[in-house]
Amino acid sequence: MEYVTRIVIIGGGPGGYEAALVAAQLGAEVTVVDCDGLGGASVLTDCVPSKTLIATAEVMTTFDSSYEELGIIVADDTPPLEQAARVVGVDLGKVNRRVKRLALAQSHDITASVTRAGARVMRGRGRLEGMQALDGSRKVVVTAADGTEETLTADAVLIATGGHPRELPDAQPDGERILNWTQVYDLTELPEELIVVGSGVTGAEFAGAYQALGSKVTLVSSRDRVLPGEDPDAAAVLEDVFRRRGMNVMARSRAQSAKRVGDRVEVTLADGRVISGSHCLMAVGAIPNSAGLGLEEAGVKVRESGHIWTDKVSRTTAPGVYAAGDVTGVFALASVAAMQGRIAMYHFLGDAVAPLNLKTVSSNVFTDPEIATVGYTQADVDAGKIDARVVKLPLLRNPRAKMQGIRDGFVKIFCRPGTGIVVGGVVVAPRASELIHPISIAVDNNLTVEQIANAFTVYPSLSGSIAEVARQLHTRKASAEA
Repeated sequence: MEYVTRIVIIGGGPGGYEAALVAAQLGAEVTVVDCDGLGGASVLTDCVPSKTLIATAEVMTTFDSSYEELGIIVADDTPPLEQAARVVGVDLGKVNRRVKRLALAQSHDITASVTRAGARVMRGRGRLEGMQALDGSRKVVVTAADGTEETLTADAVLIATGGHPRELPDAQPDGERILNWTQVYDLTELPEELIVVGSGVTGAEFAGAYQALGSKVTLVSSRDRVLPGEDPDAAAVLEDVFRRRGMNVMARSRAQSAKRVGDRVEVTLADGRVISGSHCLMAVGAIPNSAGLGLEEAGVKVRESGHIWTDKVSRTTAPGVYAAGDVTGVFALASVAAMQGRIAMYHFLGDAVAPLNLKTVSSNVFTDPEIATVGYTQADVDAGKIDARVVKLPLLRNPRAKMQGIRDGFVKIFCRPGTGIVVGGVVVAPRASELIHPISIAVDNNLTVEQIANAFTVYPSLSGSIAEVARQLHTRKASAEA
């Protein structure tokens, strides 16, 4: 009788379900233990819902900022004294119903795919039970919603339990006026005045989206600028756009507490100032879901932050136990979680595997304009981590951008001074998430600026700016060598 490898995956987010698909395709017996629905936070409460909401906001922004310049006339019966009134509005209740419907449909599609591949899906919470057995196996105890337990035996276990919103002790969400990012989709009416606390990716995305939908937004940032972890030139463009569109961006302002005062919310800052709004969204980071999993008893090292330590093939410190996704703190992206999960299964099941290389990961901030990045960054160059030439070209010079009424954004590429090999890039533009791909291919395959410059681009197109930046880098390289 042929032996079948048993895999148990705790958590059904991108790291978990992608790992399940790979393991099942490689012939393993796979069980996915999940308590909320496959897709995890990425599909149910985070990435898919937020980007669906942002898709509506994007249409609103495009219309508001471009229709007059593009010569579009909107029939409007607004009286002359109120002619500047908004002519397009949004039904947030309808938007959020669509958000939830799409998220649920995506979760069902993922469940169908995993089941069709031959994996078993169990609803419940899983935890490791003790150390590895003498035969190398592990025990996983699954607790169902009704309290019943079932013990599974696994040759390998993958922990992919994700994270949850961080909360401040004096700013507890109530789901009505003070919200975290999982609760905003229960709103039926647009917040009149929204205070967003936190200027990282999540805070910036929601602040920009609600501003576009029609809310009056105040963005509270404890740092010097919006998006402190992103390219400084890109962050400067976005902050300028935010302010120009009427957002109140409060830099160097740390929120200390948020409390309900009737139908209002008051946010108290560390310096004593108090700001008031109709709603408050707390976007102050995430905490890994690593508690209650029996990790320490199983020999799994957990960092002080609560994240599980892993190496570049997703192994933890416990033999036969792997981890993937936000619970590892490696890079909070669905694409990275999925790759970590796949790598874990390839590694354990003996297939060819390449260690995770974060310098080839492309990421995107879904603001308007979007900010997409890949490879080495401006911070890496400034800190001397890599010697690179840099050219930045504003989109304002691009003919297609002029035709579309695009005023903000740029393309920036980093290349090695001697060889011209592309090592990184930044695109700030509408649909930057699509435009970053050719630069990602260049970084992943060690292509040179000459190769990018010599590839045909459509005229006119925004991608033409990528080729133009490459040409300028190639010209400077040639001039330096002459």
